[in-house]
Amino acid sequence: MSEYSEYGFGTPDASHMHRHFMPCVLEFAQPLRPGLRVLDVGCGNGYLCGKFLELGASVVGVDLSVEGIQLARGKYPGARFELIGADEDILGKLNEDPFDLVVSTEVVEHLYRPRLWANACFAALKPGGRFICTTPYHGYWKNLVISLLGRWDAHANPLWDGGHIKLWSKRTLSELLVETGFRDLKIKGVGRMPGLRMTMVASGEKPA
Repeated sequence: MSEYSEYGFGTPDASHMHRHFMPCVLEFAQPLRPGLRVLDVGCGNGYLCGKFLELGASVVGVDLSVEGIQLARGKYPGARFELIGADEDILGKLNEDPFDLVVSTEVVEHLYRPRLWANACFAALKPGGRFICTTPYHGYWKNLVISLLGRWDAHANPLWDGGHIKLWSKRTLSELLVETGFRDLKIKGVGRMPGLRMTMVASGEKPA
């Protein structure tokens, strides 16, 4: 996490992906009781944090994007936003107790060291807490279609600074989360038809 390229957040509005994964993220987060303590790791411009605020949660968002944190602080003053990356001392840096719910959307595909991210999210949860993450889906049929259409240069353009550097399937994402210690895993594909899903939403619990 020593080098970061600004993602280019221009507004505090939803990205094109939020409408696909948001309903499933909120479904997996149930029951959403008032006062639920939520940490968003890689919160970007804070849009998802704002949705949890609307539902009565107490929200903290962290990100390495100066632009994103500035936008989030301006739009959602009811939440706390800090310029912090994902490492296992995240609670110490925040001076916060473990959280009830940790979310991290469309982040892990950008990381050189996904185990560091997964361990940080695990460490930030209280025992019995829930973790929810999303990442673009890559399985056999989708990869085959991209190959047959000759779309890899556009789909995973290597000229995008800070772009996607790791492509995840349900199997590889499950392996990462189980290895980290999460249990009761659920993974749901969203957007487009089965086999060609845009992204997937994963949920797991930290053992009590």
